[in-house]
Amino acid sequence: MAEIRNVKLELLRPGPAHNQLLSPLTPYLALCGADGPVTVNIPFEHRHLLNRLERLSYSVDGAEIAASQRQAEMREIGEAIGGVFAQVPALLTELGNARSELVHLRLSMTASELALVPFELAIASDGFPGSGSPLFLQSIAPITLTREVRRGQPLAVDWNRKPKILFAFASPRGLTPVPAQTHLEALRRAIEPWVKWRATPEQRINEVKSILTVLPNASLQQIRKACAESDFTHVHILAHGDKIGRDDDRRYGIALCADDNGVEKDMVDGDALATALTAKDSFGGTRFRPTLVSLATCDSGHQGSVITPGGSLAHALHAGGIPWVIASQFPLWMRASSIAVEVLYNGLLRGDDPRLVLYTLRQRLRTDSTHTHDWASIVAYAVAPWDFERQLEAFRNQQARGRIEVKFDRAEELIKIQNQVQPDAAQTSRGFMKLEELYDSIREDLQKWREESAKSSKAAQAERLGMSAASEKRIGNLYDHENIVAKERKDSKKNRKQADQARQAYASALKFYKEALQADPKNHWVVTQYLSLCAVLAAPKNYPDLYKQYGDWWMSARWLALQELRTTTGETKAWSLATLAELELLGSVYNASFDARKAQETIVLHCSDICAEVASDAFAVFSTRRQFTRYIDYWSRDQWIELAKAAVATLGASESWVGRPYLGGER
Repeated sequence: MAEIRNVKLELLRPGPAHNQLLSPLTPYLALCGADGPVTVNIPFEHRHLLNRLERLSYSVDGAEIAASQRQAEMREIGEAIGGVFAQVPALLTELGNARSELVHLRLSMTASELALVPFELAIASDGFPGSGSPLFLQSIAPITLTREVRRGQPLAVDWNRKPKILFAFASPRGLTPVPAQTHLEALRRAIEPWVKWRATPEQRINEVKSILTVLPNASLQQIRKACAESDFTHVHILAHGDKIGRDDDRRYGIALCADDNGVEKDMVDGDALATALTAKDSFGGTRFRPTLVSLATCDSGHQGSVITPGGSLAHALHAGGIPWVIASQFPLWMRASSIAVEVLYNGLLRGDDPRLVLYTLRQRLRTDSTHTHDWASIVAYAVAPWDFERQLEAFRNQQARGRIEVKFDRAEELIKIQNQVQPDAAQTSRGFMKLEELYDSIREDLQKWREESAKSSKAAQAERLGMSAASEKRIGNLYDHENIVAKERKDSKKNRKQADQARQAYASALKFYKEALQADPKNHWVVTQYLSLCAVLAAPKNYPDLYKQYGDWWMSARWLALQELRTTTGETKAWSLATLAELELLGSVYNASFDARKAQETIVLHCSDICAEVASDAFAVFSTRRQFTRYIDYWSRDQWIELAKAAVATLGASESWVGRPYLGGER
């Protein structure tokens, strides 16, 4: 992933957040970097800026604004805002030194009137990257801008959560229909890599519903109820925006459907929507809260009145505790809204950094919506905590594993279908090619994943190499499974081919385990898996040579697992016990003083402790059982067959691996 450098600019003034109009005479304190505060002025009279922003709404009182006038307004406003940024020497230094990496400019403020200023239109002044061009479109030094509400306590962000999306849309009577179908199709395409394949349409729909919930003709109460019942990570709302209140206290809201009448309009402000999106528990604490809310709503980022407390929809949601809110501060064309939902959710669900996704979105809107200023309309309120990169890395890993698991699930389902009937030669060929394509696709995903970790820590690199090895091992298991069926059907040609490909997959797994071991030599699981495949790929007559070469490795892995066992509890302890149990089995190859009876007693003890440490249906139990089952079904050797059977019996009745979840830590 691209390196991202954070630059924070705070704009402060005394007094309450509301009841202050923009004026060139109002001084603001600007804080940036390690430099001291400087005084800046915003060169807009409040009424004049409102009039100019209205001309960026494409029409005024039904009269269309000429494109040349809109372009002139954008240029003049952008140059004025660029001049404001130029008043802060530290910001000039920070951005002027930026080159290839993405810069995240965090604009922190509390004053309501500043939310009215379209900072996203800024034209780079002299000394800034891309001087004379839009600051957040130039590519010399990519810069992405987010706003945030300045607060006393930091807003907690939990980015690494399994995605669950709510799509709510409303098109009350009298308003132009919203492009709900287009948005739904974009969301459906975005989640496709994580939707497991199922044989029937009904089962397929259920898989989709586990990720995406659709709420048509949405009312405020329906949104509140949905968010109280499910822990949504992302909420996407598609509706019209409109003005609320009198001329002197007018702000922008969202046009939802009325609770008691699904076709009438109900104008909802930001505070009410924020309350509906954040479910509370009986003690008043937040029970459920989406990490990100996207508003495909015209003027959802428009401030409106600053006389009374409150702000734009986006500002109010962010102030109400939503970490990330992406909205529009001007009317957004329907085509642009469809592009936005596609770019946003494809990137976000893939695990891309949302700051990079925002930059990409502006570039895409600039090129695909050339006759509009939709690129400047996008406004984001966001919080990036100190450990944000770590959270993103964990989420990206989770999504990569999930994407690979779906492909494995597809392969396993294909094998099940093939094994249910005796296919003819043409069917076998077609099915085999589909499986080969799936395996190639899995390997391509893993290669891209490994390449992304080039600048990561050694532990992160070892994890991805270990996952690549585990995936190759699983591909080998799939080939072995087909090999068993081919033997039963006396298909000697396919039997030989599957056996060769299984061995090639195991050899690839061994290679990746070795690379993972070199990246993180203290990982006892990686050492154990490396020793396991060395024994699987070697002929039993060569086991004495393996002992001479790797006997010390076996002892080291055992020592590392024992050390971890003494200091951990719960699932981590269960994994340590699983490693120790498998090492006892491998002691039949690598332990000079191996005693089969004692080894079996120790394996049974470790497996019993695993079941006592975690629930019987925990992934650690399932994964350990599956690993020992491999020693019975695919890697059967006289040295360890009885030990593996004892482990499986202790861990419970063995279940088929076909169709079971891969989850996050293949063993």
